[in-house]
Amino acid sequence: MKIEIGKERPACYQEIYPGVFDIFSHFEFASAIPHVLFAVTTLKENGKTNVNYHSWSCFQGDNGGFFAILAGIYQHTHTYANLKRTGEFCINFLSLKYMDNLNATIEKNGIEDDEFLVGGFTVERALNVNAPRIKESFLSLECKVNQITDLSHAGTTALVIGEVQHIAIDSEYAGDMQKRYGEDGFMLLAHSPFNHEKNEYNKTMTATLKLQRET
Repeated sequence: MKIEIGKERPACYQEIYPGVFDIFSHFEFASAIPHVLFAVTTLKENGKTNVNYHSWSCFQGDNGGFFAILAGIYQHTHTYANLKRTGEFCINFLSLKYMDNLNATIEKNGIEDDEFLVGGFTVERALNVNAPRIKESFLSLECKVNQITDLSHAGTTALVIGEVQHIAIDSEYAGDMQKRYGEDGFMLLAHSPFNHEKNEYNKTMTATLKLQRET
């Protein structure tokens, strides 16, 4: 038997917190598709560093370029304003041990806050864009904005597509796959999957990868 869920939010999907369904579709919690976690870094208008702990994205390209496709960038954030103003950003992948550092940048991210200092991160100069890289990240993508689109036309979030200009990878992660695809590698978000047996939400969890078999 399959549980069928349509565009109209079922009554059992109650708010986890006020306004949750203004920023997320109920399909988010019904599907609970895991997405890689990373930090988008930009510069604020006053020159202070900005860190956006983010997910809901994918990365793909062909012979015309390689692209970071970032869904769910909130339009009220410094990050969105910075992307529209400068058109440049970096994407930084960090391991699970930096999760608390990243969470700190969510809790303290005012216009006057230097968010690299808040998170205890080291600024690393990018080579192709005017945006800071996080030195502690094992993989960084330097990007220029290709397009920004409000898919829902609700004025809440935006889809940002950046064209990757340059990649930097820690030498320890450039060889053995276990380093990149194990506990010290990519983090993934499991965003409050809805439990239809109990009609309640499971906790949001962070996962790491485990290599299973060759394809």
